Amino acid sequence: MSKRLWTPALIAIAAMTVAACNKEASAPKAPEKPPVATVNGKPISAAMFDLVAQGQNQKKPEDLTPEQRKALVDQLVELYVVAQEAEKENLAADPEVATRLEFNRMNALAAALVQKQIKGKTPSDADLKAEYDRQVAQMPKLEYHARHILVKDEQQAKDVIVQLGKGAKFEDLAKKYSVDGSKAQGGDLNWFTPERMVKPFAEALVKLQKGEYTKEPVKSDFGWHVIKLEDTRPNNPPPYDSVKDRLAPMVQNRQVKEYIESLRKAATVQGL
Repeated sequence: MSKRLWTPALIAIAAMTVAACNKEASAPKAPEKPPVATVNGKPISAAMFDLVAQGQNQKKPEDLTPEQRKALVDQLVELYVVAQEAEKENLAADPEVATRLEFNRMNALAAALVQKQIKGKTPSDADLKAEYDRQVAQMPKLEYHARHILVKDEQQAKDVIVQLGKGAKFEDLAKKYSVDGSKAQGGDLNWFTPERMVKPFAEALVKLQKGEYTKEPVKSDFGWHVIKLEDTRPNNPPPYDSVKDRLAPMVQNRQVKEYIESLRKAATVQGL
């Protein structure tokens, strides 16, 4: 199965650290921690420190070393100093700054809503199996073993095709003319599925029979290709049990997308 299909999909969340805030909000309220520092009378709360620590270091605050804690506090102090000066100069009234602040606010709210939707919702076995079947249905049915010769201009590609027609070996011409990294292997690209290749290459490849090469040069953004199909084989999916643990994020991602689509359908949108 294509590796790309089985890379866990990322949930569309702008600020994953919101999850920590949601968790704290739903848990019994713990005694408030003292601020980590105070800047011109304004405290930098422990909650702010924890939020930034988790987002920046991907660590729990208690797992930071003393040096890391000090460095993070220093960063926050600098941030507060600069931000306070910006407030004194009333930069929040600047239209561009105001737009950025509003965007950040909306982003945080959207992320919080997404987190609320997925929190505590573990996909069922039926959900996972349905996602597996969906992925399998989208898979290319065949893998291809091919070679190619990549040159910079069309005429040279045509000359290569003429030489092939006279009996020259594809591998020898690839080593002689190709500007691709596969030239040392005689243009061998090994096994792959078509979607991994640029569209013109893939379209030309799937039309070939085993042992055939393209009789016309194939143009792509990389140059001009002469392509030979060595063989094909079934693109068998991995067993369900071997990928089951990686399907949950895909299911959650799909559920979030469906939820967002339902919100958009219910919204009144003008100006599009």
